[in-house]
Amino acid sequence: MVYREKSKILGEKEIEKIIKRLTHQILEKNLCLEEVCLVGIQRRGVFLAGRIKRLILEIEGKELPLGAIDITLYRDDLTAIGPVPQVGKTEINFDINNKVVILVDDVLFTGRTVRSALDEVIDFGRPKRIELVVLIDRGHREFPIRADFVGKNIPTSSSEIVEVRLKELDGKDEVVILEEDA
Repeated sequence: MVYREKSKILGEKEIEKIIKRLTHQILEKNLCLEEVCLVGIQRRGVFLAGRIKRLILEIEGKELPLGAIDITLYRDDLTAIGPVPQVGKTEINFDINNKVVILVDDVLFTGRTVRSALDEVIDFGRPKRIELVVLIDRGHREFPIRADFVGKNIPTSSSEIVEVRLKELDGKDEVVILEEDA
């Protein structure tokens, strides 16, 4: 299928403001930062988690542990994505037992990615709590999953694609909606 850009939802300044707001919300809810660690879901969730980590260091002077997970092998449709799935890096080099794990992703859609991420995080230990941060919540849940911290709710049709572009991967910060090119 070929998709074309339907509309631009967020630009660089809006994304920056949203990440600052999300960071302050995380800090308000988690007063004991010694218990907190960040885990980004590959790929863009890792970069968003890194930005949150830098802001927390700037605001509170505390360095939080940062990990990354790739949920490919935890997907419930692994056999449908091809004979040789591309697996990214999972790296959690710290103890998550009894910690508040802040799981970070770019877009919350059906909830399947988050369900897979929860399974993978639990394989690393038994956190005190897992909180979910997403830049965009677009609805259309297939699992009873909700984010604790949401940057922006964007109503979409299930046929549209919400694409988050970040400087670290895409050279610019923006969120766009794509639709099938007829």
